[in-house]
Amino acid sequence: MKNWESYFFIGGSRMKYSFIETKQDSHFPIQNLPYGIFQPMDKEPRAGTAIGDYVLDLSVMDEAGLLNGTGAENKNIFNHSSLNKFMALGRPVWTAVRTKLQHLLDANTPNLRDNESLRAKAFYRLTDVKMLLPAKIGDYTDFYASKEHATNVGTMFRGKDHALMPNWTYIPVGYHGRASSIVPSGTKIRRPFGQRKSKNTDQPVFSPSVQLDFELEIGWFIGPGNDLGKPIPVDQVEDHVFGLVLVNDWSARDIQAWEYQPLGPFLAKNFATSISPWVVPLEALEPFREAGPIQDPAPFSYLQQTKNGAFNIELDVYLRPENQKEETKITQTNFNYMYWSIAQQVAHHTITGCNMRPGDMHASGTISGPERSERGSMLELTWRGAEPIQLNSGEKRVWIEDGDELIIRGSCRGDGYQIGFGEVRGTILPAFSETEILGTKKYRGKNKA
Repeated sequence: MKNWESYFFIGGSRMKYSFIETKQDSHFPIQNLPYGIFQPMDKEPRAGTAIGDYVLDLSVMDEAGLLNGTGAENKNIFNHSSLNKFMALGRPVWTAVRTKLQHLLDANTPNLRDNESLRAKAFYRLTDVKMLLPAKIGDYTDFYASKEHATNVGTMFRGKDHALMPNWTYIPVGYHGRASSIVPSGTKIRRPFGQRKSKNTDQPVFSPSVQLDFELEIGWFIGPGNDLGKPIPVDQVEDHVFGLVLVNDWSARDIQAWEYQPLGPFLAKNFATSISPWVVPLEALEPFREAGPIQDPAPFSYLQQTKNGAFNIELDVYLRPENQKEETKITQTNFNYMYWSIAQQVAHHTITGCNMRPGDMHASGTISGPERSERGSMLELTWRGAEPIQLNSGEKRVWIEDGDELIIRGSCRGDGYQIGFGEVRGTILPAFSETEILGTKKYRGKNKA
């Protein structure tokens, strides 16, 4: 930790600093303050906020009375293994807590800066704690909101003239995913078994997926929900959105191709979804708000948002083969390409009266841009396997192989600082053998690859 001058001027504006040293390329300056659940060694999980290379224990701040007046004090919400209770309190409380934390961490505020014993209890190095899922996720919905991604996939499977389904520019398409298999960054992912069928065979086979893919997405957590039967108006949605995370929605493309008709993804998506552990509040992203793509035809009135709904979040994906130190950047894109905004997706989700609950998670669907280098999945990057990716190690990839590690990073670049999401990592483990899956019983179906 180091004392800094509180402010300096960039381009005529005042830049704020914390007494906690944060380098210019840090993902977690005082302008960010994301929330997460962390576990120190030999202690129970609790809520914290990231600042520089440290995590600040919010339960200690609450116990010390430093969060008084925020509406979150004395509610016993920060010494739990999830943020759900905090999420449920709503935007006025979130704003008050964030304002208080920025004040306490400011270089000119002595309360925490000069209290050595309190600092010793309240701060942990990020490298010394384990990051857990930020919420108990009751429900998970995955959307399909990138026009470039939907066009690419549709072109592969239906041809350029029929790339988008007739409903796509009218509704934010989505499906209900599996919440129980959402895992934090660093969790190893087992290659899934399933049924798959090639074009050259009459019958499917039961075997490990050979077309394992990633999907680059942004997710968000719901705070206060809505009553059953009462939709959330599009311009009120952001009062219900606690914050954003990075998402890798792992996909088994060969399993998906066989199963998706007529009801859509099932086993191809339910085996794992990886997320980054730090939830970046919407308020931290306000300086990076901008207009999204022009929507044609004009959306129905319940989807017409009066303020800009896109955010300029730069997103990078890296692949690192097993036993290799060097990562290869395989994608560089931006969240601002998304055709349907967060607010539009939630408004559509609830227009039937579907009720949201604190801790529910939504994801944007694969984020792709107009250029080949901006595609958010292997399916698109290799054009369904026809155009392999060249890695820095000299290897090539068509799909993700056993031992490969996928890393997604994201940030918004301000003037002299950045708002970062950290990263989400996942390494692929080999599939179990059929013996391990089936036990001592011999499988009676078609089981040869």
